[in-house]
Amino acid sequence: MHRLGLLVVGLFISLSWPSLVAAKDALNIVLIMADDVGYECFSSYGSETFSTPVLDELARSGIRFENCHSTPLCTPSRVNLMSGKSNVYNYQDFGVYPKGEPTFANYLKKFGYRTAVAGKWQLAGNSRGIMPEEAGFDTHCLWNIPGSKRPRYWDPSYVQNGKTLKLPRGTYGPDVMTDFIIDFIVQNKDKPFLAYYPMNLVHNPFPPTPDSVDRNEKNNGKNFIDMVSYMDKCVGRIVDTLDSHGLRDNTLLIFTGDNGTNHVLTYPYQGKSFTGGKGFTFDHGTHVPLIANWPGKIPAGQVNDDLICFSDFFPTVVDAVGLEPKNIANGDGQSFWSQLQGKPAEKTREWIYGYYFPRPYAKKFDDMYNHWEVRFARDKQFKLYGNGELYDTVKDVLEQNVISVSQDTDKSKLARIQLQIVLDSYPANGRGVERSKVNGVRKP
Repeated sequence: MHRLGLLVVGLFISLSWPSLVAAKDALNIVLIMADDVGYECFSSYGSETFSTPVLDELARSGIRFENCHSTPLCTPSRVNLMSGKSNVYNYQDFGVYPKGEPTFANYLKKFGYRTAVAGKWQLAGNSRGIMPEEAGFDTHCLWNIPGSKRPRYWDPSYVQNGKTLKLPRGTYGPDVMTDFIIDFIVQNKDKPFLAYYPMNLVHNPFPPTPDSVDRNEKNNGKNFIDMVSYMDKCVGRIVDTLDSHGLRDNTLLIFTGDNGTNHVLTYPYQGKSFTGGKGFTFDHGTHVPLIANWPGKIPAGQVNDDLICFSDFFPTVVDAVGLEPKNIANGDGQSFWSQLQGKPAEKTREWIYGYYFPRPYAKKFDDMYNHWEVRFARDKQFKLYGNGELYDTVKDVLEQNVISVSQDTDKSKLARIQLQIVLDSYPANGRGVERSKVNGVRKP
């Protein structure tokens, strides 16, 4: 084609994108991420302790992923999910989203989407990070943002569009957040929208909920079960809103969790005692639920065991709404849109890379949140750490038995070689960390 013709076609395409998403039938996105809840807390994943009927139905009538992995802590997961790249490239510090890193909201807003975020922010701390406007959100109602105070559940302190809310005494915070998302959906029902809901539930502390039988219950375990049920109820209210306004057939709803369950909690799971792994890099800390539902587009009853990581959400959302892929510098995400549609994926993940250094500037590196940087690569069975330790995550989910080179089978030997290639393809150290400020001398 003549160069002038190419320019005209390119101009037509660039001008057509905004009008395309401005159409009433453009796809809406509702992305919900619960706080501190692993896969074991859902009936659809085999739990007999927790009751999650709404999410169970969304899984039954949509798709449930068996192998979605986050980072083990809240801020790293949020940075990973919103930027579409591994923490090794851009993670700076706990409570900080790196300035200048575009988010999926920035990208969708560029093409005419209305955008909202409600829930837990935790990305503008330490006099750094960014505010929701910089992240591409038109409107917000948030906790853990400058201007909010400590309470997150009963009689909470939230900031809505820059102003601290004055709420009636006895207010239960998750209701406020859910109401905000619902109002946003209703107000924008005739426009394409992105509603991002990083929930406060079910992070500690563990108070009773409005639905708890005993509103004075002090047992954390009992209250946590009630909190999971209330989380499910909040999701149900959003689903009901989509239904009542005729939006269900035009909305992709995605639900996940930011990391594993709090490590102070232990419950029976599939005949064994299961302790939450938040903060730890073994599967109890990284294996999170992932459920997606879009009536008529996502075939019902799918259970998919492909590897999914948080870098994949950005390209998947862009793919789903039909926009041109976003060129993300150092982006290592891979769209799972084909899997959502029940189609064979053009390319499935053979591995996931993980980087975990939550508080680089801690005075002491002495626990699960304050420690030296950790790198690993994993497939569906084996995980190789940067220090050379290899584990079988199927037979040894808690990673208690290192597989030495002398113990290698043909399968583990091949995995060791392949996963080392993955590790070598990433930077040896986090690029967002200021080495001169890290305490002490880096351990190997």
